[in-house]
Amino acid sequence: MKTIVRFWKSAVWMVLMISQPLFAQKVDEQRMQRDIAVAENVLSTLIKQQFDQQRMFFPLEVTANYQPGYGVTFYLPADFTTPIAFSTDGFGSNNFMIWSGSEPTEPADAPEPPEPSVYISSSGDRDQYDRAREERDRQQSINTIKLASKSKKGKKIDMDSVRDAYNLKVIEAAKMFLVDYGDMITQLQPAERIIVANQGDQPHVWVNQYFNSPQRTHLSVELIKSDLIAYKQGKLNHDQVMAKVKVVNTESMEAVEPDFELLSSIFNRLYRADLSKTYFMEDNIYYERLKDYGVVYYLQMYSGVEIDYQRYAMPTLGLEDIDLATRNKKVAELYPTFEKEMKENILDYGRTLKSLKDDEQLIFQIKLTRCAGCGIPTTLECTVKGSVLKEFNAGKLDKNAALSKITVKKGANQ
Repeated sequence: MKTIVRFWKSAVWMVLMISQPLFAQKVDEQRMQRDIAVAENVLSTLIKQQFDQQRMFFPLEVTANYQPGYGVTFYLPADFTTPIAFSTDGFGSNNFMIWSGSEPTEPADAPEPPEPSVYISSSGDRDQYDRAREERDRQQSINTIKLASKSKKGKKIDMDSVRDAYNLKVIEAAKMFLVDYGDMITQLQPAERIIVANQGDQPHVWVNQYFNSPQRTHLSVELIKSDLIAYKQGKLNHDQVMAKVKVVNTESMEAVEPDFELLSSIFNRLYRADLSKTYFMEDNIYYERLKDYGVVYYLQMYSGVEIDYQRYAMPTLGLEDIDLATRNKKVAELYPTFEKEMKENILDYGRTLKSLKDDEQLIFQIKLTRCAGCGIPTTLECTVKGSVLKEFNAGKLDKNAALSKITVKKGANQ
C-alpha cells in the first residue's frame, strides 16, 4: 500500500512539474492589448515615414489580433480601399500622393454616397446594416478609383507601377518593424509569430469591371519569435535575421480554372439557408487565384434576420420569432459546430482542386455573423496546403491527421 501511495505522489508531482510552464505561459490580456496598441501605432508611423516626401491625406488604420499558439497579425488596408497611391507629377513618376478618396483636389470631387438608411436597434443584429454599408463602401471606392486614375495633367497613370512601388515601401517598413520593434509584444512564446498583412477580407471584384485598375495583391511579412530572440541575444546578425523574414508579395490572376469555379459552387450550395444547419450565406462566394501562392475564398456568414424590433428569425434552425437574448445564445452555441464542419468540408471538397500545386495553399477567409458579446470570433481563416489535400485524397493521410494540418486563425472575439 505504501508503495502505491508513493507511486501516486510521484505521478502527481511529475504532472505538476510538467504543467508548470503551461501555467507560466498564461497571457495577461490587459498587457497584451496595451503592447498591441503601441505596436499598431509604431507600424503605422514606420509606413508613413516611407512616404515622408509625399502628400498624405489619410489616417493609416492598422489593426491587430492575438491568437494564442499562433501569434499576432497586424492588418493593413486591402487594395482599392485605403490608401490609394498615385503619382502627383505625371506618368511614371516616383512621387506619390496617398489618398483615401475623401479629400481630392484635382480632379473635382465626386459626390459621396449617403450613409445607409437602415434602422438598427443599438443592441440588434447588424447584418442588414453591414450589407448596406458594404454597398456604400463599394460606391465610394469606385469614385475613388475613378478620380485617382488621372494625374494632375490629365494623363492616365500606370497604376500597376504605382501599386508595386507602394507595396515595396510597405514591405520595407514591415521588415523594419518586425526586426527592430517586434519584441515590444513581450508575452509572445518562441513558437508564435508576428505577421504584417494586407487584410484582403473586403474583396472588390467589381473594380476591374469598371476601370482598368491593377490586380489586387496579397502581402504578408512574417517572423517567428524564436528568430527574433536569437537576434536580440546576438546569435543572429542583422542580415541573418532579415533572411529569416518570410515575405509573400503576389497578385491575383485573371485566369479561371474550372476546378476553382466548381469548389466555389459547392460551398455556395452547402451554406444556403435551406441546407446549412449553422450559419448561412446570402451572397455568392468570391475567390482570388494568387500567383504562385494558392487560392483564397471569401465568405460572409449570417445567422438570422431581424423581423421586428429585437425579434429575429433563424432559418437554419427553423426559428421564426425569438428575442435577442435567445438569438445570441443560439449563435454562440452554433459556432463550435460551424468551425468543425467548415474544416471537414474544406478537406472533403477541397481535394477536388486538381490544379492546386503541392506547395500552394487553399484559404477560406470568413466574416462571421455579428453577435455582440457572444464571444465568437469576428473572422475565421482556415488554410491547408495542396499537398495535404492530395495525400488525404490518396489515402496517405487519415481524416484526423489531415484535419490537424489545417491552420486556423481567428479574429478578435465579439
